[in-house]
Amino acid sequence: MPQPPTLGRNVHYRASADDAVRINKRRKDAYTSGAYAQEDGTIAHLGNDVAEGQIFPAIVVRVWTGSVNLQVLLDGNDVFWATSRSEGEEPGKWAWPERVS
Repeated sequence: MPQPPTLGRNVHYRASADDAVRINKRRKDAYTSGAYAQEDGTIAHLGNDVAEGQIFPAIVVRVWTGSVNLQVLLDGNDVFWATSRSEGEEPGKWAWPERVS
């Protein structure tokens, strides 16, 4: 029987093409606006580019019937809020990490 997701569990999230566009845009905007260089407390989205299919660690922050909301830990100083995502191996879905023996 598959294990149901629960609040606070660590999972793997596979970025979709739309996720990558949204994340990369806000990171590019941080540079073009100059927000990355501000020293006034502004927090800019900075990090490496994201591509469809890349896998990131994520934390379950809300459980719905058949889906979850995730805080996806990106390779940078920001996170991505992935809402209403279901389990699977395709981009835009989450999966349990592989067991290490």
